[in-house]
Amino acid sequence: MSDAFPALPAIPGFAIARLPRIEFGSGALARLPDIAAGYGHNLLLVTGLRSLDESGAGKRLFAQLAQRGLSWEQVRVSGEPSPEWIDATVAAWRKRPFDCVVGIGGGSALDAAKAIAGLLLPGNSVMEHLEGVGPERPYQGPAIPLIAVPSTAGTGSEATKNAVLSVPGRFKKSFRDDRLVAEWAIVDPDLLATCPPELIAADGLDAFTQLLESFVSTRANPLTDALARSGIMAARAALPALHRQQSAAARAQMAYASLLSGICLAQTGLGSVHGLASPLGAFFPIPHGVVCGTLVASATAGNIAALEARAPDHPALPKYAEVGRRFAMQKGLNGPDARRFLVDTLRRWEQELALPRLSAYGIGQADLPRIVAASRGSSMKTNPIELSDAELTGILATRL
Repeated sequence: MSDAFPALPAIPGFAIARLPRIEFGSGALARLPDIAAGYGHNLLLVTGLRSLDESGAGKRLFAQLAQRGLSWEQVRVSGEPSPEWIDATVAAWRKRPFDCVVGIGGGSALDAAKAIAGLLLPGNSVMEHLEGVGPERPYQGPAIPLIAVPSTAGTGSEATKNAVLSVPGRFKKSFRDDRLVAEWAIVDPDLLATCPPELIAADGLDAFTQLLESFVSTRANPLTDALARSGIMAARAALPALHRQQSAAARAQMAYASLLSGICLAQTGLGSVHGLASPLGAFFPIPHGVVCGTLVASATAGNIAALEARAPDHPALPKYAEVGRRFAMQKGLNGPDARRFLVDTLRRWEQELALPRLSAYGIGQADLPRIVAASRGSSMKTNPIELSDAELTGILATRL
């Protein structure tokens, strides 16, 4: 018997970008007053329009902030923030001596909070830094400390450095810098209790899509692979169950999956679903989560077909098969059958979660060339294989 150890696989070099400190768990929101007080006593709260104010959790939080001796002003975001809205908000509040910005809400509220925290001190227009629009000047800072508290499970915005801003009919672009990353992410699954089923479905499939695209991204690494695997299986277990009936366990699993999706995408980039989501969200009134949910099965099938035809040795193919085996709970399932099981599962989720088709938002065959032409942004660059215009058009056409 040989005493020699088997050869160990090499681990390629990788880098992990800045992340927030994370406070996760049921009741974690109660820690917010103490954490915020560590930065000072004057807060700017950036929230959704009504949900926080009308919720029991919000009323308890406001009482706890007051009890802790904190003072605050509140800015409410209606829908996806625009550059003009960000600039007007910064102009209105930049002379106030805020010690900390607190974003509480869905992805739009958190993105708005990032942009505001980044610009309150410099005071310049966000258009100077928006990717793909204007001069794209480097952001110099400084940013005011940010605490991010998600109230939905989808975007993972609490863990990323980009603030997505949009002008309907024109563009949907990111203001992106490491200094926009929150100092703290407070993830309390209890905040999901008031989410309606249609929001759970769309947001949950956004989180799942981010995890799957991160897993097969050209920039994936062993650490993000481990996180993506964990998040994918949490979403698999929780999403259909949470959509059917709320439970504390399912809320925790989906909040965890969403957090990991943000961590992963911040390190790896995304793929074809998010490449198409940018122009779809810019040109049409379709929620981002709906785009992800309605396209993820077709885009996954399209990637797999392209890889099998043109790059059969690509490492993304066994990764897709791995997810299929985990979903099927059959370790011996061969690669093609495992990948087929994955796509079939995602097709079934389309039906079970009642994802609308693109045509429900006024999108027709004649719109597809314009969408495809505008889809070649940063997300498409980390897709595991370059898809042709015809392939992208075919993905969209299956969901009209």
